[in-house]
Amino acid sequence: MSILLQISDPHFGTEQSPVVEALAALARQQQPDLLVLSGDVTQRARPAQFRAALAFMDRLGGPVLAIPGNHDIPLFDLWTRLRHPYARYMAAFGPDLEPVHSSPDLMVVCVNTTRAWRHKHGEVSGQQIDRVARTLEGAGAAQLRVVVVHQPVAVTLAEDVPNRLRGHAAALQRWSAAGADLVMGGHIHLPYVMSLDGLARPMWAVQAGTAVSSRVRKGVPNSVNLLRWGVDSLPGCCLVEQWDFSAVDQSFVRARVTEIRPARA
Repeated sequence: MSILLQISDPHFGTEQSPVVEALAALARQQQPDLLVLSGDVTQRARPAQFRAALAFMDRLGGPVLAIPGNHDIPLFDLWTRLRHPYARYMAAFGPDLEPVHSSPDLMVVCVNTTRAWRHKHGEVSGQQIDRVARTLEGAGAAQLRVVVVHQPVAVTLAEDVPNRLRGHAAALQRWSAAGADLVMGGHIHLPYVMSLDGLARPMWAVQAGTAVSSRVRKGVPNSVNLLRWGVDSLPGCCLVEQWDFSAVDQSFVRARVTEIRPARA
């Protein structure tokens, strides 16, 4: 079955070399089938930062599914921000801002939630909500169905409420009815797995911390998520593993495991 490695908010330009090397070692050890890069690839959307990010992802091997974050649009170059906001991102990671991955046991649908006219807040449009739902409705029974956004669809702390994705309520209702199991995000540099209530079927928010940046929240180390679907787990069980960087060990260590049982008809 499949192993998915979620890397979020690396903010290349603020990366820490020991953490970068430790993440490369984790990828070599775990051999993920898919790498999901859920936004804020760079700190200031500079070409050199994108080149460093791409070189690092190439080191990890395997297919990469990436979306931009708000930091991946030039902040101070207003002409580029308004006229060609994703030009530098696309030069590194290709023209598709909303890629889809489909394999026998995984469907991963990406959504570009950034907007050139917003500094940091994200939004999802009705057209995007419908596109994702139609894609999910075509999934096979064996596929775990994952949606990837940058800004969180649900938060655990009151201080993070302003950072929630605009349009999240309508999106969750529609995507749940269409069969989504998980919504992966980043942006707030805080890892957690959260059950989402009041929906047509069970669904979870899976948030990742910052993978390699020095811009960590107080008391929260660098972290990534490993998702295992049908690997080293019971049939029908998805494991979400949070791996934190240990300064003592100079490596990523498994800090938490959350067991999820997606609903199946």
